[in-house]
Amino acid sequence: MRQNETGRIRILALLELLDELTDEEHPLSSQELIGLLQEQGISTGRKTVYRDVSALRAHGLEILFTRKPKAGFFLAERRFEPPEVRLLMDAVQAAPFLTEKKTAELMRKLSGLTSVAQAGETAGKTHMNLRPKYDNEEIYYTIDAINRAVAQKKKISFLYRRHVIRGNRVVWEEGRRFVISPYALIWDSDKYYLAGNYEKYDDVSVYRLDRIKHAEISARTARPFHEVSGYRDRFDAEDYAAKTFHLYHGELQTVVLRCADEALEPLLDKFGGNLKISERENGLFHVRAKVFAGEGLVEWLLQYGDRICVLSPQKLRDQVAERVRCIGKAYGL
Repeated sequence: MRQNETGRIRILALLELLDELTDEEHPLSSQELIGLLQEQGISTGRKTVYRDVSALRAHGLEILFTRKPKAGFFLAERRFEPPEVRLLMDAVQAAPFLTEKKTAELMRKLSGLTSVAQAGETAGKTHMNLRPKYDNEEIYYTIDAINRAVAQKKKISFLYRRHVIRGNRVVWEEGRRFVISPYALIWDSDKYYLAGNYEKYDDVSVYRLDRIKHAEISARTARPFHEVSGYRDRFDAEDYAAKTFHLYHGELQTVVLRCADEALEPLLDKFGGNLKISERENGLFHVRAKVFAGEGLVEWLLQYGDRICVLSPQKLRDQVAERVRCIGKAYGL
């Protein structure tokens, strides 16, 4: 093997060792690095290790020498710091639409962003009340197909499944095929959705990705989103998610709510810091917001009982009151 090629292999192997095995608490001495390289069949010496480390530094890598806890080199700066990797790991574990298999694959890849010692320290640090994982192994392919369809402005077709009860068992029913003009992917309440237009209607509807199977990009051009929504330059997925509740669609209306002070945090969680507050008095305040007033809004309001009350529009107020009466009847009240 030629000397230049041997040198390139040696310096790459050295970088892999520093990346995988070292951090501030776990440096490796030049002699340890020489021994690890020799285990890979790469012969080197102390001066060569120092020269290769200098070359890596010149390339922009932050490789430091320390004498505590022992003398040695370590890779000081990584693309992701351990707390950042921990956040990504938590997000992967918490995402119910990722199957157990996909979760394990992603966790292995994320742990490779830190040293071996750091990966051990970050594993299992967070206690989570996790939801059951879904079983749709096509999720990656579905996401990829939707992203490509959106970029190419093409329609996408898929089977949309649903659960049914047969006997005493819950099973999947393969459902029927939909053809959708896709506009955006939306992550809401730990679920992943496709927002798009079903060709039979003039609105935007959403579809859960874990229920989608056999997604295929169509040769047909997608319907422009400005024909079925109020968006013109781009489909504003963030705005759409903020105006819907559990991503249920409905008529876009201005609602006025009377809220107790203890309802402020969930209101901020939903509407953000631009909450329009008025008529603050006696532990109550009014909120005005433009939202899609549908079944999702009614369900969202009910969870807060008398802490959030609809003042207008009257139709929505009547819907909530009717649901309350039905609940009372179900409980014999």
